[in-house]
Amino acid sequence: MSMVISDVRVFDGEEVLPRADVLIEDDRIAQVAAPGALPPATLARAARIDGAGRTLLPGLIDAHTHAFDGSLAQALRFGVTTELDMFAMPGNVARLRRAAADTVADVRTAQVGATAPEGHPIQIMGELYGPFDMVADPDQAEGFVQARLDGGADYLKIVIDDGSSGGASLPCLTPAAVAALVEAGHAAGLTTIAHVATAHDTAVALDAGIDGLAHLPSDGHGERIAALAASYGVFVVGTLSFTEAITGTEGRELWRDERVWGQLDDQTRAAATADISGFPVDPDGIANALETAAALHRFGVPLLAGTDANDGPHGGFLALHGASIHRELVLLTKAGLSPVQALAAATSVPARHFALRDRGRIAPGLRADLVLVDGDPTTDITATRSIVEVWRRGTRHIRP
Repeated sequence: MSMVISDVRVFDGEEVLPRADVLIEDDRIAQVAAPGALPPATLARAARIDGAGRTLLPGLIDAHTHAFDGSLAQALRFGVTTELDMFAMPGNVARLRRAAADTVADVRTAQVGATAPEGHPIQIMGELYGPFDMVADPDQAEGFVQARLDGGADYLKIVIDDGSSGGASLPCLTPAAVAALVEAGHAAGLTTIAHVATAHDTAVALDAGIDGLAHLPSDGHGERIAALAASYGVFVVGTLSFTEAITGTEGRELWRDERVWGQLDDQTRAAATADISGFPVDPDGIANALETAAALHRFGVPLLAGTDANDGPHGGFLALHGASIHRELVLLTKAGLSPVQALAAATSVPARHFALRDRGRIAPGLRADLVLVDGDPTTDITATRSIVEVWRRGTRHIRP
C-alpha cells in the first residue's frame, strides 16, 4: 500500500525540513521529496494525508522500560514505536516476542539483568516473578552472559546499586564482578549498560568499561560525573521523568494535559496517581538529576530519552508506557537541550547507540515507524502530545 504525507514539516531524526512530501510504500519509507516533486503516477496510486500545519517525526524510542502484557499497545498509542526493555523475566520475554505485531510497539530486551544475590531489584520484585539468575562472583560472569544470549538478549544490563540512595542496605556486585560482566558482554558482542544510583556506582561502572549508564545519580556531583562520563565516551539514559515522579510534583502537569489523560484507561490512571509514599527517596533527587543532566549535555555526553516505565504487577510506579516519554522530553529541555536535541534523544540517538539501524530517522529504505503531530515540537516540545496518527512498519493507526 502507498501513502503520501504531503506538505508536512519533517524532523528526520537529526534535522528539520520545513516542508516535504513523504512517500510510504508498504512497511518502508520510500522517498522524502520537496513538495510537488513526486511523480504524478506515484501520487495517483497513493493515499494522500494532509500534513499542512503538522510535523512528522520518526517513531519514538523509549530507551528504558520494563515491558509487560498490554504495555506495548499503550506505548504505540503515544507514538513510542520501540521500547528498550531493561529487565524482564524469561517467561515474560517469550510472551512479548510471541505477541509482536504492528498493533503494538516493537521491543528489544536485556532479559534478566545481572545483580548480586538478594541485590536490587529483588526488594521490588519480591516473590511476584519467581527466581532468576544472579552473579555471586566474577567467575560466574561468562555463564551469566551466555544464558542471556541463549534467552535472546539484545544487550546486557548490569545492576550496580547497594540501596543507599533509598536509605536501604542491599548486597551489590563487586567492582571485579562488574568488570568481568562487561568483558564477557563485549566478548559476546553485546552493548553493556549499567543501572547506577550514586556517584560511587557510576565510577565503578565507568572503570569497568561500560558502554552506557541507566539513570542519573541523585546524590549530586554533577560536574565530576559529567567530566568522567565524557572522558570514558559513554552514553546516558537519564530516566528524568521517573526520578521526578517519585521525588517531585511538577511532573503531574502531564496528567492534567487532556492530550495524555484522555488516552489512558482507568487502570492506568490509577497507576499514574498511585500512592508510593512508602518508597524511600531523596527529596533533592530530581534537582540533582537535572543538574547532572545539564552538566552531561555541556560536556557533550549523549543523552537518551528513557522513562523506566514499569507499571506492572508490582504496582504503579508513576512512569507509564508511552505517556511518560512526553514528560521526559520536557525535562531534557529543562536540562538545556533544545527541542530538536530532545527529539533526537528519543529517535536517532538511541537508534545509533543500540545499533537499531533500520529506524530512528526518516530516510528512504528505513522502517515506516512514524508519528504525525499537530503543531511544531521543534519549537514547542509539548506538541509531541498532539498525536494525529502513528505508523508502525507502515501500518497506520489513526488516533481517536
